Order: sequence, then structure tokens, then C-alpha cells
Amino acid sequence: MAQGAEFELLILDLGLPDMDGLEVLAVLRGQGQVLPIIVLTARDEIDDTIAGLEGGADDYITKPFRFEELLARMRVQLRNRQVPRTKEDTALKVGNITLDLLTRQAWVGEDLIDLSTREFLLAEVFLRHPMQVMTREQLLNRIWGYDYDPGSNIVDVYVGHLRRKLGGNRIETVRGMGYRFKT
Repeated sequence: MAQGAEFELLILDLGLPDMDGLEVLAVLRGQGQVLPIIVLTARDEIDDTIAGLEGGADDYITKPFRFEELLARMRVQLRNRQVPRTKEDTALKVGNITLDLLTRQAWVGEDLIDLSTREFLLAEVFLRHPMQVMTREQLLNRIWGYDYDPGSNIVDVYVGHLRRKLGGNRIETVRGMGYRFKT
């Protein structure tokens, strides 16, 4: 699949059933594949780490790992691959709401809006998926991580903050499902 399809990033385990992950890495790099590859494996010996990195992996993470760290490393790899040229290249815009992903600033029309880090991340998820219903669980996992209490009402609290800051009619509650950012 990595040879034929276009992906933004590949997470590769070394312990694969048919072919060793290092062989997969060598084949992909030998074919000129430049997508970022993060090795995620139980092999924690320094020789394995060196072989993975020298074999073409962009990063190497051993199990057990924290999901938040994996997400952060993925964001770094994706950010390193992007070459922003203008504000339009680094901004998400839906209707009159704009998020600048580099400066971490938000606007409603011409008004600069002060968002906390979590509010900004939540707004980013909504703007990347307009009109798509996002469940509380999806939002909780994307913004707060898998270690957060699923019974918490933190998503509802932050959606309330965003509604006040972006305009109450933009984020719709879909009863029994979650939330939808209306365009």
C-alpha cells in the first residue's frame, strides 16, 4: 500500500508477519519514497534504533509509548515536510473564521480572537472537518489524548467556550452523536 498510494506519513512496526519492517523501509527508500516514516516497535536495543534511523526512518519510538508523544512526533514530521509560502498556505478558513496554523492566531472576520491552546486545537479540528459530526470521544482523543477520563465533560465545556468566542450558531449539537461545525 505504501508503494502505490499517497500517504502523508507512515507508522511502521518492525515485527511484521511477512517481511521485516527494516526490509520494508529499505524497499521504500530504495524506490525514492520520501514520505515521513516513524518506526514504532518493541525493539528497544540501541543497534535496532541505529539500524532503523540509518535505514531511512525519520523517527524511532519504542513500546510502550505515550500516545500524546506519538502525536507530537507525527506533527513534527508533517510540519517539517511542509514549506509554507504565504499566509494562505498556513491558514484554515471556513466562512469568516480563519486560523493561522503558524502564528496560532484566530480571527472572526477582521477581529482577532484570543483562544487558549486547547480551544485553538478544538477549532482546528472543526475547521478541518466542517459539516462532519465529531463525537465527544473523537474530540477527547484528538485534543486531550487517550489517557483522559471518557466520562469527563471537558469537551462540552470547551465547545461552550468556542461557541462564545466564534459565535453561538457555528457549532451545532447533534443530539446523541456529538458536534458539527456549520459552514
